[in-house]
Amino acid sequence: MRTPVGVLIFIVFMLLLDSYFFQAVKSITNSATPKLRLIVYSFYWGLVILTIIGFILFVYTDPQLMGKRVRTFLFASIIGLFLAKLTGVAFFLADDIRRGVQWAAGKIIRNGSTSVVPESEGITRSAFLSWLGVVAGSSLFGGLVYGFGNKYNYQVKRLQLSFDNLPAAFRGLKIVHISDIHSGSFMDKRAVERGVDKILKENADMILFTGDLVNDRAAEMNDFMDVFGKLKAPMGVYSTLGNHDYGDYVQWPHEGLSKEENLEQLKQVHAKLGWRLLMNEHVVLEKENDRMALLGIENWSAKGRFPKYGKMDMAYAGAKDIPFKILLSHDPSHWEAEVKPVYSDIDLMLSGHTHGMQFGVELPGFKWSPVQYMYRQWAGLYEDNRQKLYVNRGFGFIGYPGRLGILPEITVLELV
Repeated sequence: MRTPVGVLIFIVFMLLLDSYFFQAVKSITNSATPKLRLIVYSFYWGLVILTIIGFILFVYTDPQLMGKRVRTFLFASIIGLFLAKLTGVAFFLADDIRRGVQWAAGKIIRNGSTSVVPESEGITRSAFLSWLGVVAGSSLFGGLVYGFGNKYNYQVKRLQLSFDNLPAAFRGLKIVHISDIHSGSFMDKRAVERGVDKILKENADMILFTGDLVNDRAAEMNDFMDVFGKLKAPMGVYSTLGNHDYGDYVQWPHEGLSKEENLEQLKQVHAKLGWRLLMNEHVVLEKENDRMALLGIENWSAKGRFPKYGKMDMAYAGAKDIPFKILLSHDPSHWEAEVKPVYSDIDLMLSGHTHGMQFGVELPGFKWSPVQYMYRQWAGLYEDNRQKLYVNRGFGFIGYPGRLGILPEITVLELV
């Protein structure tokens, strides 16, 4: 996208989208006074010009010029406007298809008729669909703006999970599960501290983190070591890596570091926090002569665009005879692709990754997000016979600096 050709293509596409959207704006203001139409048209095209200027500034200026906060909200606003107009265009396109069909039907009827039928002047746009498209697009953009205020609105979700084979000593075990911290996106340290305080108030026996500590670089954690270093639990804090932790989405070397050096630094970050990073391995937890295995693998995804660094065979080796097993695996697509068919004795898998797309609807008995069209398991609890998967909605955020409908999550699991 940074290439001149890529930038030009995107700008041309934006202008074509804006021109098409503008036809609906003209339609719904057709009966307005000339002065009002001038105000509306000027505002519309002024916003278009500002959006294009903002996009060029975002792409070509040094990241330090505007600062992280301004750049983040600028990018989110540009994408939000783009998505809002796409939403509106869906309604306008449906209207134009209706008009096309109606026009074609009229031509066929006229051509097949022996009587003289006067030519119509054309089929006008539906005022209802034009208004509906504008309102739908505006509502989406307004909702995304509202969601900016939800990115630190941490929700504690509590579940009891029942397992017939849970060893007696581990009944009542309290686990806090968090995922997708994405420290490189944070802009309010105090708000993040409030989220960590919520975790600590749970007094969990164990804290489990399922990957994406950073967006790309280990250095993103520098300002948050003291915050996440507070996380302690009697049975320990265990972690694994997510797809963003490997630095696959930036150019290396970066600030004098290679990609491999950055990953080693990130492993040291986990160690300095006091977290036990599980890299294709397992640990055996013992309590009153009972045992359970905690396995953790590197990122493993069944989706082609995400990496398969994980080695489940290495993590599982030696754990077969342990009566109860929990697996930390960042990407929930791993569950159906490998865990269920090959490792049917994994009792509970914990994942994250999807964030619930940070956008959707959750009501009692109903949840929806666009991410469900890519991931069958994308938020909450899933069960198949005796095996369970829990997908955390994410502690942090990336890309869109907000949450709409799908809020940041702290999961509290009690094993019974």
